[in-house]
Amino acid sequence: MAERPFNKIIIVGAGPSGLLLALLLTRHGIPVLVLEASHQLDQQPRAAHYGTPAIPEFRRAGILPTMRERGLILSTMCWRLPGTFDWISGFDARGVIDDIDGEDLRTHCFVLQDLDALMLEEVRKHGGEVVFNHRVTSVGQDEKKVWVDVEVLDGENDNKEVKEKKRFEADYVVGCDGAGSVVRKSLFGDEFPGFTWDAQIIATNTFYDFEKFGFHDANFIIHPENFYMAARITQEGMYRITYGETPGLTKEEYLARQPSKFETILPGNPKPSEYRIVNFSPYKMHQRCAPKFTVGRVLLAADAAHLCNPWGGLGITGGFVDVGGLYDCLAGIWDGKADRDILELYSEKRIEKWKTVINPISQENFKRVTDEDPQTRLERDEFLRLLRKGKEDKDFMRELLLGFNEVRYDFTQHYKK
Repeated sequence: MAERPFNKIIIVGAGPSGLLLALLLTRHGIPVLVLEASHQLDQQPRAAHYGTPAIPEFRRAGILPTMRERGLILSTMCWRLPGTFDWISGFDARGVIDDIDGEDLRTHCFVLQDLDALMLEEVRKHGGEVVFNHRVTSVGQDEKKVWVDVEVLDGENDNKEVKEKKRFEADYVVGCDGAGSVVRKSLFGDEFPGFTWDAQIIATNTFYDFEKFGFHDANFIIHPENFYMAARITQEGMYRITYGETPGLTKEEYLARQPSKFETILPGNPKPSEYRIVNFSPYKMHQRCAPKFTVGRVLLAADAAHLCNPWGGLGITGGFVDVGGLYDCLAGIWDGKADRDILELYSEKRIEKWKTVINPISQENFKRVTDEDPQTRLERDEFLRLLRKGKEDKDFMRELLLGFNEVRYDFTQHYKK
């Protein structure tokens, strides 16, 4: 058997993007080591809805049947007026994109903690190595190899002691270590061009009966202050309720304000006894993109490479699409179908997609849900008007919804002929 062009890849971060990349690589027979600083997978409420462009990556990773069995598929999405919750515009994807060449491309939903656990199990099943309590502190490289310096931590809390220090070497290091990426900072320091929104978002996982109010699978309530999203995330009736709050308060203050907030904004004006919150997590939103995603043997993907606000799911979906593209590049090199310069193309094309698709659309998504005048948003919003047109024309709606695949890029077209 011919000698392979490289021997090993280190992935920093056992989050969704790192685990998906590890799974794709290990299924292809490429040796992988994943280093995670925490003692466990992240348990905070984060993305749970994965759009049409991500579905092919789940199929290639072999996890789509399990996701469908344990999770659910969203068909209906709409935008509503505050207070009355009257329907403004939206769509029903049933009979539209649920059978595209035999594949169901509707938005898939599987709580991220459960998706991460599934991918971790599969990575290990296929021979990949994932280690926790390994905090990467620096990254270095030369012409022949790349290395990471790691603190091995002892314990299962925030006050973990450093048990020992190690250095791991590989042919490539991929930073999938999130917004505060150590890998990115090793390349660019604090340079992460873009901005942070002057807004505060609270993400909750909550059991509440939205169905009795006629709510759809995913609902966006438009209001300059009391905007929110309520989207189903489990078969048992749990919803992701993500809402806006006043910036600058502590988590304890946000928790204290939450009952009043829900009573004000949710249909039925519920008291705390009428719903059950499972997770509660305040976070800030950003629109940022690293200068490059490839520097020598060091690569960046997903949140380590770029950030966007979560309205519309382009952050997590875009991250998974990054990973699929990077996998094609690395597998192409491994198989002798591509040269290393395809990794420069990965950087170029994925940055281009962030600038032309992810960044502008995600910004418009947030501006839509926070509009100052919800009553007139429809007449000023071409996308909402196009959705209304698609309600009467399934072929038009199909073309509109499949348009989100513009975020994808096929790197295999650059393989050697």
